[in-house]
Amino acid sequence: MSKMSTELTRHALNGATMGTRWSALFFAEPDFDPAPTRAALQAAVDEVDGQMSTWNPGSDLMQLNAAPVAEWVTVPARLAEVLRLGLEIGRASGGAFDIGMGDAVTAWGFGPEAAASDGIRAVMTASRRPAHEALEMDDARVRKAAVLKLDLNGIAKGYGVDRLAETLRDHGISDALVGIDGEMRAMGLRPDGEAWTIAVEAPDAERRTPHSILALQDAAVATSGDYRHWVEVQGRRLSHTMDPRRGAPLIASPASVTVVARTCAEADAWATALMVLGPDKGAALARRSGLDALFLLRDDDASARGVGVGRLFSEEPAAIASAEGR
Repeated sequence: MSKMSTELTRHALNGATMGTRWSALFFAEPDFDPAPTRAALQAAVDEVDGQMSTWNPGSDLMQLNAAPVAEWVTVPARLAEVLRLGLEIGRASGGAFDIGMGDAVTAWGFGPEAAASDGIRAVMTASRRPAHEALEMDDARVRKAAVLKLDLNGIAKGYGVDRLAETLRDHGISDALVGIDGEMRAMGLRPDGEAWTIAVEAPDAERRTPHSILALQDAAVATSGDYRHWVEVQGRRLSHTMDPRRGAPLIASPASVTVVARTCAEADAWATALMVLGPDKGAALARRSGLDALFLLRDDDASARGVGVGRLFSEEPAAIASAEGR
């Protein structure tokens, strides 16, 4: 390690957000006071949660959900930014990523309320339009062309990570690793000039173990999986990822999909879309879209087999290493 790096002080800040915790790891001069930065980081994620939470009935998103069809609603700039990106990826994925699945999320018990059989039947038989067809935006105004319950859980955490990165830059910190619940963004390099190392988690519901290791610089990574968040309905464990075609949780999907992208919001949303599409259609779309994606598929012996798409995962295998062999 260089002399310069040994003169820096390591700071590992964290706090509560969105039912989990945010983290920020960086190095600074010995006289750096982390308190103002920590306060700003907490304020940044609190703002995201306050605008986009489905657990807080007073959030800007829930107020939009409650608004009548065809009525224009003015929303905060950050919420508008996330809605616009969600619609964009919804269109690009052919509706595999759909921010209009809030009714299904609620009915199946992934919101504040328990699963309800009447609600499940209703969402599975409902005629629905994808959000990218049913939601219209005009600058910071939004209106629904049909009954629509929006849910941003597939993109809001990623956006929160991006806000952590932006906040650190505002405080003069250009090299850091920030994250929320496993969604991570690497800024610059470590003090020793090396890339930041991030584990791709093995799809194991019983314990947290790395499947492989990524080395990232100025990039973000997000994973969607079937093993960490679920509900049990009639004795069957169901993953939280919704299939927009059925109004129900996925029943056949990869164990997980990891996407590396420019921003964490993009990585978050695309990981969900590819999870919904599955390893064949998802990999084909990832190739057409120029995405870096890793699909982990369960074999009959319960081991995880990786299928990589893109330069990072397939053309340059040195960029990703086996966790066991590191």
